[in-house]
Amino acid sequence: MKKLVLTVAFIGFGGFAMAQQTTPQDRQAKKAEMHQKFQQKEQERMAQMQKDLNLNQAQVDKIKALHDKRKAEMKTEFEKNKGERQARAEQMKAKRAQMDAEMKQILTPQQYDKWQADRKAKMEQRRMAMKERGARMHKPMNTVAPDATK
Repeated sequence: MKKLVLTVAFIGFGGFAMAQQTTPQDRQAKKAEMHQKFQQKEQERMAQMQKDLNLNQAQVDKIKALHDKRKAEMKTEFEKNKGERQARAEQMKAKRAQMDAEMKQILTPQQYDKWQADRKAKMEQRRMAMKERGARMHKPMNTVAPDATK
C-alpha cells in the first residue's frame, strides 16, 4: 500500500514538473503580455484618478512624471540589491543541502523518501495558497456597504 501511494505521489510530482517547463519564447511572450497589462492598468488608474479628483492635464502630466521617476528609482534599487539577493539564495540552498544530507544520515531510506515527498507536497500546498491569495488580492474590492444598496 505504501509503495502504491509513493508511486502515485512521484508520478503526480513528475507530471507537475513536466508541466512547469517553459521555453524562453514562452517566458518572453508572457513577460510582454504582463507588461502590456500593467501599462493598461496604469492608464486605467490614472484615468480614474483624473475623474475622481477632477485633475487638469498639467496635474496629470506631473503625476505621470512623478510615477515614472519613482519607477526608475525602484528599478535602480532593485538592480543594486540583485547581487545580495542572489548571495542570500545561494546561502539558503547550501543550508538546505546540508540539512538534506544530515536527514539522510538520520533517517532510513524509506523514511527519507517519505520525508521528501511530504516536504514537496507541503511546498506545493503553500505555492497554491500563495497563488490563490494573489488572485484574491487582484479582484476588485466591493466598496459599497451592503446596507447602502437597499
